[in-house]
Amino acid sequence: MKKIEAIIRKTKFEEVKEALLDSDINWFEYHDVHGIGQSRQERIYRGVQYSTDVIERVAITIVCRDQFVQPTIDVIIDTAHTGEVGDGRIFVSDIIDTWSIRTREHGDTVLRDKK
Repeated sequence: MKKIEAIIRKTKFEEVKEALLDSDINWFEYHDVHGIGQSRQERIYRGVQYSTDVIERVAITIVCRDQFVQPTIDVIIDTAHTGEVGDGRIFVSDIIDTWSIRTREHGDTVLRDKK
């Protein structure tokens, strides 16, 4: 099992969410995050000067079986890609075990297969 953590542009979240659901990835967690990127400069928007130090993004977390890792990554990259600086990052890490609190089952059988 693997955990996929993707940090993407806030403006691309709805597209990525729909693409994941269309790909039968039916459970994931997401939350707003703030980070500091490499680009640090002042910008002016409608006459107001603001700093680009703090970047608002959405973090998506998905736990899946090994065979679904690459297709899931492909969906995220294909949908979130703009080709510009700040498109985001994807991190993949191993999951040792998982438990269902309701059924007390554990292991990758707790994860549901794609339809």
